[in-house]
Parts: sequence; structure tokens; C-alpha cells
Amino acid sequence: MPNWIASFPDTIKINIATPIDNFVEYINVNWRPFFDGIKTGLLGLLNGVYAVVEFIPWWLLIAIVFALTWLLMKKPLRAVLYAVLMLLIGILGLWSYMQLTLSIVIAAVLMAIIIGFPIGVLVSTSNHANALVRPILDTMQTMPSFVYLIPAVMLLGIGNVPAIIATTIYAIPPVIRMTNHGIRHVDKEVVEAAQSFGSTRWQTLVKVQIPQAMPTIMAGLNQTIMMALSMVVTCSLIGARGLGHEVVIGINRLEIGRGFTAGLCVVILAVIIDRLTQGIYKTEAGDDHGKG
Repeated sequence: MPNWIASFPDTIKINIATPIDNFVEYINVNWRPFFDGIKTGLLGLLNGVYAVVEFIPWWLLIAIVFALTWLLMKKPLRAVLYAVLMLLIGILGLWSYMQLTLSIVIAAVLMAIIIGFPIGVLVSTSNHANALVRPILDTMQTMPSFVYLIPAVMLLGIGNVPAIIATTIYAIPPVIRMTNHGIRHVDKEVVEAAQSFGSTRWQTLVKVQIPQAMPTIMAGLNQTIMMALSMVVTCSLIGARGLGHEVVIGINRLEIGRGFTAGLCVVILAVIIDRLTQGIYKTEAGDDHGKG
């Protein structure tokens, strides 16, 4: 029996690793000032966000969570629960780590919105752009999260800045998809009515389609935030600080309690952010339904 019947033939082989390595090396050598500028800008963004988060007193942040939960969900008991859970993070001694994790998430989500929202709007207005972007988004969402760490480390080193880049790339597909989906599925009669009153294409987009699609866009933002939070923990493998770093230390040192405690705080933060953002877009959806 020929060997190629039992096993895949070694002669049929394409090496794509070497060209990729050569390309990354070329970029590192010739584009270093460009990436240094990006690193400086992202570091400034992160420091600014962290300064704001750190400036908020612990009791005020807990009060904000309590007030937002009450206003968005109209459930006092849940507001008390979320406030107690936030207090628990501080009691466990991980408040400063939570602040840094939250800062990285906010910075990455801001980048995802700045980049992803315009792309989603553009894709919604062009079938050709949609056909081009859709397989790219499919690839990005099925790619293992650890893969995003490789180019970030190669181009920007280790630390919080490459963590922002990797997190942004990993978390950006939902905001693009949902913006595109929301605008495309706005009631055509509403769009035609706006156009019949003399609205230009831009005016229809800004004043009709985007506001009507806002609940869907907010749902995409919710998914982006959740993906960013999960990726920030993964990015601790490339030096990102915060709660994820505590989890990694707990694993490396076999300190199960330390890793579990940090992981519990990540879950608390994720649940609170998820519920609050869900409350925002459900409120948007309810307002739109009421107006309709």
C-alpha cells in the first residue's frame, strides 16, 4: 500500500509561517516609529481612563452602580445586591486590581467603538462592503483568542498597551455586526417617509436609521464589552495587569484560593456590566416601542 494512502503526503506542503515571520520582522524594522507612536497614544488613553476611574471614590462607584441598577431595572433588591457585590471586591482586597481591569476594558471598548461603529455604518450602506467584511468578521470570531496575542506582542512588546490592541481586535466584531444588522433592518416605510419629506441620504442615516437601530447597536456594544472583559483576562499572559494577572499568578504558584478569588471578582464585574448595559438597550427598545 502506498504511503500516501495511509498518511498525508509530505511533498504537498505550503509554508506560510516563514513569510508571516518575515513580514512581521520587516514591519518591526521599518515601521518602528509608527508603532511607537501608537503605543504612546494608547498608553496616554489608558492612563487617562485609569486616572478617571481611580479618581472616583470607592463608595461613590458603589453608589453609582446602585443608582444605575435602580433607574434602569426598577428593582431595588437587585440594586442592593449589585452594590454589595461591588463592596465584596473591595473586602477581598482586589479593588485596585478591579480598577485597572476596568480601565483596560473601557479603553479597549472605546477603541472598538471608534473603529467599529463607522465600519458598521459603512457596511450597512453597501452590499459589496458587506460581502467583503462578513467573512473577515467570521474569521475573527472563530480565531482562538490566544492568536491575537502574537501580533500584539511582536509589534508592541508586553504590557497593558498590547493588551488593549489584542482586546480591541478580539472584541470589535459584535459592534460592527450589530450596527450593520440594526441599520439594515430599520423599517423601510420609515426610511421612505423620511426621504419623501426631502431628507438626504446622510440625514436619513443620522436622524432616522441610526436612532431606530440604537437598541440593536447597544446589544452589540454589550457583547463587545463582555468579549473585552474575557480577553483582558487572557491578556494577562502578555503582561497585562489587573484581576487576570492575579488569576495567572494563582495558577503558576498553585495558589488556588488566590486564583479563585480574582476569578470571582472578574465574574462579579462581568455580571454587573452585562446587566447594566442590557438595561440600557432594553430601555432604548422600550422607548422606541412606546414611540411606535
